[in-house]
Amino acid sequence: MPIPEDVTGEEIDKDVRQELQSLPKTLAEDVAKNLVMVARLIDEDPERAYAYSRIALRLASRVAAVREAAGFAAYATQKYAEALAEFRAARRMTGTVELWPLMADCERGLGRPEKALDMAGAPEVQKLDKAGQVEMRLVAAGARRDMGQLDAAIVTLQSSELASNSVQPWTARLRYAYADALLAAGREGEAREWFAKAVEADRDGSTDASDRLAELDGVEFMDALVEDEVEDEAAPVDGAVDSRDEQDEQDEQDARDDDKD
Repeated sequence: MPIPEDVTGEEIDKDVRQELQSLPKTLAEDVAKNLVMVARLIDEDPERAYAYSRIALRLASRVAAVREAAGFAAYATQKYAEALAEFRAARRMTGTVELWPLMADCERGLGRPEKALDMAGAPEVQKLDKAGQVEMRLVAAGARRDMGQLDAAIVTLQSSELASNSVQPWTARLRYAYADALLAAGREGEAREWFAKAVEADRDGSTDASDRLAELDGVEFMDALVEDEVEDEAAPVDGAVDSRDEQDEQDEQDARDDDKD
């Protein structure tokens, strides 16, 4: 696949660049460029990001960063079995537990919520940092919902992180998940309150909490372009009204002339 001229490979994280030093220079540069493309496209065009990740994987499958990138790309395209395999490989290579919540979520994607819950209770969770533990809580709550256990999902999300007024990178998503679970359980008033709290914390628009809140409040949005088109259709063409008035006057005059005849 083509690599844009502005991509040099130097854009990658320094730790990843260090990993690639085990490869011949030219090969390392090619792998780095493909990893840059994965990172650049994974949100806007995950299928293309996945294609670039496969190239990087073919070139350097023994590099942990490459296996991890391939896992993220597969995860973004909902290829959960493949993502899980790549995450496991990366974990074996590095010995870290950072990917544990994503691995558990892959189990959910594969229709195995019970396995995800088992992972939520594993010793590895205690080794995660705060962000990782919150992510694991979100996955566990999702697994409970997969199993139809709405009340358990709500309880799973109730935590000191949820109750805190401090806004952290995970706050908006945690509040949103809690609001969504409350709404699914029929607790609309509480759900509205927590969607509003999610909006307050969502500084980068990572959720659609504002839309969900507006929906609960009965607010409907019309696309501005569509609204303009409707107004244009309703508005008379310049001169059309005058032309119709002139024609009406002419018709009346013709009728009077006929009566005289």
